[in-house]
Amino acid sequence: MDDLSRLNGKKSRKGLWITLGVVAVLLLGGAGYGGYQYYTIQKDKTDYSALNAKSKKDVQVQIKAGSDSATIAKDLDKAKVLRSERAFMNYVLTNNVSDMKAGYYLFSPSDTVQEMVKSLRQGGSAYPLNNKETITVREGETISNIANEVAAKTHFTRDEFLKAVNDDAFFKRLQAAYPGLLDSETTSDQKDQIRYKLEGYLYPSTYNWKDAKNVNELINQMVYQDYTQLKGQFDAIKKSGKTVHQVLTLASLVEREGIDEDSRRTIAGVFENRLDVKMPLQSDIATKYALDTDKTNLSNEDVKSDNPYNLYKFSGYGPGPFNNPSLQSIQAVLNPKDRDKGYLYFVANLKTGKVFYSKDYDEHLGKSGDLESTNESVGNAADSSNAAKKSSNTTTSSATSSN
Repeated sequence: MDDLSRLNGKKSRKGLWITLGVVAVLLLGGAGYGGYQYYTIQKDKTDYSALNAKSKKDVQVQIKAGSDSATIAKDLDKAKVLRSERAFMNYVLTNNVSDMKAGYYLFSPSDTVQEMVKSLRQGGSAYPLNNKETITVREGETISNIANEVAAKTHFTRDEFLKAVNDDAFFKRLQAAYPGLLDSETTSDQKDQIRYKLEGYLYPSTYNWKDAKNVNELINQMVYQDYTQLKGQFDAIKKSGKTVHQVLTLASLVEREGIDEDSRRTIAGVFENRLDVKMPLQSDIATKYALDTDKTNLSNEDVKSDNPYNLYKFSGYGPGPFNNPSLQSIQAVLNPKDRDKGYLYFVANLKTGKVFYSKDYDEHLGKSGDLESTNESVGNAADSSNAAKKSSNTTTSSATSSN
């Protein structure tokens, strides 16, 4: 081979190695980018957080009859209340959600995917919620919060509403009008410690307040709807060995502790197991009601409260319901799940909504410890958001009062 051929051969081989090197770099770069994309997609799929946890606005969203999950996700995204369609779809699929309902809903960018799905499974209003003639009692809402909405949207005041729900004469008229609904409250051992006589008996729904001549008529609409929903459950309640008052009390805890039918039924089973062994129900929902606070993370001092609604300190059911539960939560109490597994403890991942159950305290401590940093972070963010909303509401209220 002559010198020219050798030189050309070396150049060819050098060019080949350069070409292969460039291809390798491109492939590695592509693989790296692809890996990054895959990581990002997977992370996005399981991030069920709110679009904007600090948002204070509500947006009305109509879910039309026959809408599938993908359509609902697009509607929520279009309304600018959903952070990720992909995460919404992943949550629906992994939790086997197939019972989201049509209707009008009020969603906020501060709502998580779990909160939205919970509302969608419970059902919306048959007519627009921004109608100035209607008010909405939401699932798990307390009488105190209902009174705030009544004062904000009607010509009835908060004080009028709270006075009416505790009026003895009015209570007796309702008791006579709806037999079997309110009777067991009057025989409760702790009836004198009940904060609001009608707590738990105002059914979550939308009501036309313009149809009410006075605040009693508005409350009557809510109690009537509760009677309509519950009267078909009276036989099952009697068969359970509980009173209506006790079932509503447990349902009010289950409503706020669980996020879907499955978790509510299992949590109801945990509460039943605790009652069987004379163990306090130890629900944060109860203690928050006792302290009249909406903060997420309770302190050791909080759970030592002497308030009779504090079910960390006191065993049994307490004085009565802690909010106004949905029919789904009532049915969860009447049909508890997994009681034979002997669960006595549970803790939820506040970011994903997944609930973990344990038979003994040591196992529970381990699971709680694993979730401590995540839950504390989510709780702090929620508390900051609630504080901001309270501040905004106080400012608005003060401005209204000064007019």
